[in-house]
Amino acid sequence: MNVLLAKPRGFCAGVKRAIAIVEKALEIYGAPIYVLHEIVHNTTVVNTLREKGVVFVEQLEEAPGNSVLIFSAHGVARSVEERARKLGLRTINATCPLVTKVHRRVALLNKIGYDVLVIGHRGHPEVEGTCGRASGAVHVVSRPEDVAALTVADDNRVGYVTQTTLSMDDASEVLAAIRARFPKIDQPERTDICYATQNRQNAVRELCEEVDLLLVVGSKNSSNSNRLREVGEHRNITSHLIDNASEIDPAWLQGVTTIGVTAGASAPESLVNEVLDRLRDLGAISIREMEGEDETIQFQLGCPELDELEPGPAT
Repeated sequence: MNVLLAKPRGFCAGVKRAIAIVEKALEIYGAPIYVLHEIVHNTTVVNTLREKGVVFVEQLEEAPGNSVLIFSAHGVARSVEERARKLGLRTINATCPLVTKVHRRVALLNKIGYDVLVIGHRGHPEVEGTCGRASGAVHVVSRPEDVAALTVADDNRVGYVTQTTLSMDDASEVLAAIRARFPKIDQPERTDICYATQNRQNAVRELCEEVDLLLVVGSKNSSNSNRLREVGEHRNITSHLIDNASEIDPAWLQGVTTIGVTAGASAPESLVNEVLDRLRDLGAISIREMEGEDETIQFQLGCPELDELEPGPAT
């Protein structure tokens, strides 16, 4: 068997920034540091940070008063920020800058009296956070059928934003329905689907031209990892989403000559290396990285809360 590695793959700039913020907070304040929800959707990343003294909570009330609490890369509703302040929590915002850009657009559209359509998966933390930035009408649309069922105040005053981790294939179907129903829809200058999500999907599309099997390294609750698996499936390539090398079933490899390997934007390269080691054990004789785009985008921490909070251990 041969293995073809996707390029680019793995950590994006927003994920790197979020993890760096947590590690910097640990350095400044010491453990425990609290994080609302998972900082990014990857089991290995979460478990590694947990071992360093990070406590992940699902409710603000689980964090003691005066403790340092970090909002995850997916962003949170404005009401969550306000409740955290009332509870006396010392908050740090690790929201991805690209998600923050979507939040600003929602606020602007509502300010000028527009209904906002959020193209995304209902219940996903990023979508919930985006809807929670609205000061007016906001609607989540996941399928073309959702667009048909919408009730808005004025068909000529509607705009949309997109969950950053969606598949372009999924978004295009919903967008076609939106544009058909609302010809005067207010559109962002550029797609909200983030550069890293798009680059990884494009790489998988190319990868699928040469492989018989696709392995996507990423956790089951990672939206962008699931979308990579779907890109493979849409091209009739047998595709599996795996958290780590132990989940590879040798039966998958029967009759396969070329295996494609990629990783979601929240999956560390160490997991990819473990998958490659496992594939070598199972008979892979060559590993080659495809030609692909070099990602040079970096986000500064840009997190004034790290400096504004009182130094010293959290209580």
